[in-house]
Amino acid sequence: MKKVGFIGLGVMGKPMAKNLVKAGYPLTVHDVSRPRVDELVGEGAAPASCPKEVAENSAVIITMLPGPPEVEQVILGDNGVLKSAQEGSIIVDMTAGSPSLARKIADESAKRHVKSLDAPVSGGEEGAIHATLVIAVGGERSTFDECSDIFATMGRTVIYVGNAGAGQAAKLANQIVVAINIASLAEGLIFAVKAGVEPEVAYRVMKAGLAGSAVLDLKGPRILARNFAGGGKLKYHLTQLDSVLQTSRELGFPLILTAVTHQAILQLCKEGKGDLDHSCIANFFERLANVEIRARGTSM
Repeated sequence: MKKVGFIGLGVMGKPMAKNLVKAGYPLTVHDVSRPRVDELVGEGAAPASCPKEVAENSAVIITMLPGPPEVEQVILGDNGVLKSAQEGSIIVDMTAGSPSLARKIADESAKRHVKSLDAPVSGGEEGAIHATLVIAVGGERSTFDECSDIFATMGRTVIYVGNAGAGQAAKLANQIVVAINIASLAEGLIFAVKAGVEPEVAYRVMKAGLAGSAVLDLKGPRILARNFAGGGKLKYHLTQLDSVLQTSRELGFPLILTAVTHQAILQLCKEGKGDLDHSCIANFFERLANVEIRARGTSM
């Protein structure tokens, strides 16, 4: 088995790294939080004091970080992975980032005879824990094939999308639909409440009809129960939509619904709700309508 390095042991990264250890991969880990590193060491991983040290001891280096700025620093920075990555090694960025940064990493890696893949994931914390993530991968097909067994330990659905940056583009497309879907779910439930329909009844109708989706299945119950703690953090979704809108400007076309939803998320983050689950997008639209979506029996 290849020696694997893992940088970023947050909500998603920690269970992903644990699944690699369980699968028997020799794993070296690094995170800004020492307790997270110690937890993985307790599972059988080796600690590293910095990204550079991870690269020195790994044939495949995986990053799972908050966003593009952290990715650029960890991989391309002065003490980053690329400074000490072995020739022929593979950098796999699984952060939800940007297509342009993925291409930059691929170009800089190639100069040092290092391979790279962008492989962002979908499926949330539960998917990371149970290794049921969807992984969209961009980069050289041969490099993807080299890493297929590693991906299989973390995800149930692994899709090769295309050249460098394609994985990130596919992930961002997913995030567009998720954000707008949550916003449309909120508006649909608000409409039902204003028209005198119990929100949980309206939700059942939506779920059974053409509006049904994985987003409704997962986020509808959170909205109805006013359970916005944990989950997929709103601030990370904001960062992802920042990348979406930047990319759309680079490509020269508008994303109208995305821009509106982005503004709602931006406002909520300014109000201090960035660490809540992104289902709290509903709060913005509730305020506009002066109504709260709440299932009967939910405590105030």
